[in-house]
Amino acid sequence: MGEHPSPGPAVAACADAERIEELEPEAEERPPVAPEDFDPGNTGYISTGKFRSLLESHSSKLDPHKRDVLLALADSHADGQICYQDFVNLMSNKRSNSFRQAILQGNRRLCSKALLEEKGLNLSQRLIRHVAYETLPREIDRKWYYDSYTCCPPPWFMITVTLLEVAFFLYNGVSLDQFVLQVTHPRYLKNSLVYHPQLRAQAWRYLTYIFMHAGIEHLGLNVVLQLLVGVPLEMVHGATRIGLVYVAGVVAGSLAVSVADMTAPVVGSSGGVYALVSAHLANIVMNWSGMKCQFKLLRMAVALVCMSMEFGRAVWLRFHPSAYPPCPHPSFVAHLGGVAVGITLGVVVLRNYEQRLQDQSLWWIFVAMYTIFVLFAVFWNIFAYTLLDLKLPPPP
Repeated sequence: MGEHPSPGPAVAACADAERIEELEPEAEERPPVAPEDFDPGNTGYISTGKFRSLLESHSSKLDPHKRDVLLALADSHADGQICYQDFVNLMSNKRSNSFRQAILQGNRRLCSKALLEEKGLNLSQRLIRHVAYETLPREIDRKWYYDSYTCCPPPWFMITVTLLEVAFFLYNGVSLDQFVLQVTHPRYLKNSLVYHPQLRAQAWRYLTYIFMHAGIEHLGLNVVLQLLVGVPLEMVHGATRIGLVYVAGVVAGSLAVSVADMTAPVVGSSGGVYALVSAHLANIVMNWSGMKCQFKLLRMAVALVCMSMEFGRAVWLRFHPSAYPPCPHPSFVAHLGGVAVGITLGVVVLRNYEQRLQDQSLWWIFVAMYTIFVLFAVFWNIFAYTLLDLKLPPPP
């Protein structure tokens, strides 16, 4: 898609009120940001006068819109002082919550026109605006995203995972000569990617099971949700954050099965998919008034119906007479593990667009909870099967 043309002046003015970028890195041209230069008394604040003089002395490096926005930011502080840390954040392109509020005040002084009201946008601009309204609850974040998104890099993670899942499914379909309910084929579990309780010591299976699906009906829904939900989320939050939520949901799904449904195998990417979709739906509910996506109530209902149907299919399949007794069909518990990740880690990621996660206390709480669960599941897999004297199905 490439870089889209510059938006109209109204949107540009608003976007500049929220898009404070790092100045050019050349050392000889970079303005000094040492505390002794701007905060000789070490009070933690700098005067708006010094802030304004800095902007004026380096105005040639800033476009006019950005300079006007920064001046409006200085004017928004009635007490004549700006927090030094906010100033440092401004220079390093870090957006703290307090700095967000200051920018909001400056933004109100410049423009009140919503991004949705902007006319004359081309196809790529309308797509980016649509993604912003689908995923972000605050207008300031939507404008920031719209103005800064360049599709470089593209949403490669979700697309790559989806293509791999389709490729593995087609390969298995040809080799088994079966595409519908592949999981009922007697040789299905012999694949080295499937998680099987007897082979739980092969650690890669806790992740690679996502490339095996019960059938085309299973793969189809996961692929649709990954593309319709996962790709827009990755466009906004990046491959690292969305990939983290997805992989955490996948691993939590297989570990949850190894703890709660100990005799069953696991297949499918539902753990990762349900993590992303649950996080997205929870974010919409928690920011209901701010989310401006069209028909959100109807679309949430459709998403919940689709997820419920897929979960019902998985429950039915789990208790359906097995095609390879005494081993049962794959478990449905991985779906629940994905949901648990989505409404914890996933929600924190989606609610902190371009904010540093390490500064969020909830992030560390949920990371600690996830780590404790993983460690518990690892020890469970090492000791519980022997202590419980559980009779497992033979290896495939």
